[in-house]
Amino acid sequence: MFTGFMVNAWQAGTIVAVVAGVVGFFVVLRGSAFPAHAIPNGAFAGAAGANLMGINPLVGLGVFSLFAALGIGGLSRRGRPDAVTALALVMMLALGAAFLSQSTQYEPEIFSLLFGEILGVSTSQILPVAILGVVCIACVAILYRRLLLTSIAPEMAAARGLRPQTIDTAFLVVVAMATTMTVPVVGALLIFTLMIGPPAAARCFTSRTERALGLSVAFALVTVWLAIACSYTTNWPVGFFVSAFSMTFFLAGRVYRSVQTRRSVSPIAPVAALARG
Repeated sequence: MFTGFMVNAWQAGTIVAVVAGVVGFFVVLRGSAFPAHAIPNGAFAGAAGANLMGINPLVGLGVFSLFAALGIGGLSRRGRPDAVTALALVMMLALGAAFLSQSTQYEPEIFSLLFGEILGVSTSQILPVAILGVVCIACVAILYRRLLLTSIAPEMAAARGLRPQTIDTAFLVVVAMATTMTVPVVGALLIFTLMIGPPAAARCFTSRTERALGLSVAFALVTVWLAIACSYTTNWPVGFFVSAFSMTFFLAGRVYRSVQTRRSVSPIAPVAALARG
């Protein structure tokens, strides 16, 4: 399990999990789940187009995901963000389908782009994934306080001279970079799961930002590691286990929050209210 081609899977999976945990935390915090779903589909279309033209799919991933991020960010300023994102999603899916329909490797390519091939990651893919991962983390670190302020108190951010829409666009570009590095590994559909499930679960366990961010990364790491191990031993798709463990963490977080909420309600309060009535 820890030799041969599996070493590349563990390395790539670890990098992807860390980036997904960090970027996904702010995706959940900012309520940007819909754009985070649309941008990987733009990357999917770009990779399909690059494959059709015989160039490196990573180039298509980067170009299309960046265009998707800038397009959604720019057009959202003058219209409804949900409508803009939905139209962008449909258009990019249509482009991806059109590109793949012209390819002679239709079935394997669509499976790879949508669901990833983490067990088939080559040694040459590790370095680009690692570089983009470092860039993503660095960008989040630079934007950290601005992202927090515009996420929690956008009016206060505007009063301090920050432009929430500019920060939104900058963050979407970060999501685009994260998408570029993760789609070849876990696929366009599964990166959305990894960016939403563990961070959402982390927010259920704690309201402290730094602690929730750390839990988000930890849950993402455990999700990917368990998914790789289970896939190796059962020969089931990695994507199934990524989705299953992400959902498990989220449900556990919801149960934990529900229990904590019930404990925080004093049993004396209803009796006192009846006595006053």
